Amino acid sequence: MNDDLLTLLRSVDTPTVCNAIEVAQGQRGFNAFTRGTMICSAPDDPAIVGYAITAKIQALKPPTEPPDVIRARRMAYYKAMAEGGKPSVAVVEDADFPHAIGAFWGEVNTTIHKGFGLSGTLTNGVMRDLGDMADDYPVIAGSIGPSHGFVHVTELGTPVTIFGLTVQQGDLIHADRHGAVVIPPEVVDQLADAIQKMQDTEHLVLGPAREPGFDFEKFEAAWAAFERART
Repeated sequence: MNDDLLTLLRSVDTPTVCNAIEVAQGQRGFNAFTRGTMICSAPDDPAIVGYAITAKIQALKPPTEPPDVIRARRMAYYKAMAEGGKPSVAVVEDADFPHAIGAFWGEVNTTIHKGFGLSGTLTNGVMRDLGDMADDYPVIAGSIGPSHGFVHVTELGTPVTIFGLTVQQGDLIHADRHGAVVIPPEVVDQLADAIQKMQDTEHLVLGPAREPGFDFEKFEAAWAAFERART
């Protein structure tokens, strides 16, 4: 992914990317996206774009492994986040979901991850410290809560599932207040053109619809032009 594409992807929303993937693939049916309503800590910020660095956490019960093992794994987690290729996104599954209670994401961890150079976080878990989280580091989470519980890292670099979306280490993620999508590697080189084509095609309807005097006759003509452009 080159810098121009990265800038473009950060400027558009996740529904646009989902539509553009279908344009690039030439068919509907793409389904590598989250299901359900997620919560974004900074809904007006640009989209999160980057390659997934994955992990799993738990918080409902204290860890059963020795403290030195737990600490070593947490340090390995931070090392992976710090040294992973950029741009990157922390994609962290809370294994307690849908009963997650441990807010791993708050002022401290968002500041640390932003300092490491990550673009943001995608998680089905809990966030807190709203208003004190790091600026320009969006977190898209499953819920909001006040406590960290017994939160600890259980896995690194393994496949994770976030609101029905399976994410592998290294997958290209696009996420915003609507949720998240994994961009298939085979469409990356076509994505900029697909976004432009989709936006041009939609304008065939949106342009007339925003003009004074729009009625069914003008809609019918615009829709016919829209259908021709899609074929």
